[in-house]
Amino acid sequence: MVQSESNPEGVPLSIFDEIRNGTAFTRSQYFYDFPIPFYGWNREGQTVQEGIKQNWWRQGMMGSVLAHYEGIKAFSETDFREDLKSLDIPVLVLHGEDDQIVPYHQAPKSAALLKNGKLISYPGFPHGMPTTEAETINKDILAFIK
Repeated sequence: MVQSESNPEGVPLSIFDEIRNGTAFTRSQYFYDFPIPFYGWNREGQTVQEGIKQNWWRQGMMGSVLAHYEGIKAFSETDFREDLKSLDIPVLVLHGEDDQIVPYHQAPKSAALLKNGKLISYPGFPHGMPTTEAETINKDILAFIK
């Protein structure tokens, strides 16, 4: 995901450094604020779901600083392109088109690397769509499995 010579459309490393900084030094406030873009609650017509927000905060505060740092590094800086190319099983890629966390343009690129990949995108859905849009995406997952 990180911007590099081989991935010029990637996210600048400075964005991931901000996430690492937030999870390390302003944890409580960071985990309180981050669900807003994660679940798309900053979009017109959306309402913050307090239970989900508080659960996000609880989970974030339970994690270790080191685990968060290493996890952010792993998902942002590891180049998985060769791994994706090596998979020969059916793989379903789901992505919200209004994802403010992982840019949507990454999804078609990932799906194209898969030998047997299928991409389903969802207009208006946020990164946290497994929670906020479970009814919709679960139907697609079940259809794919069958």
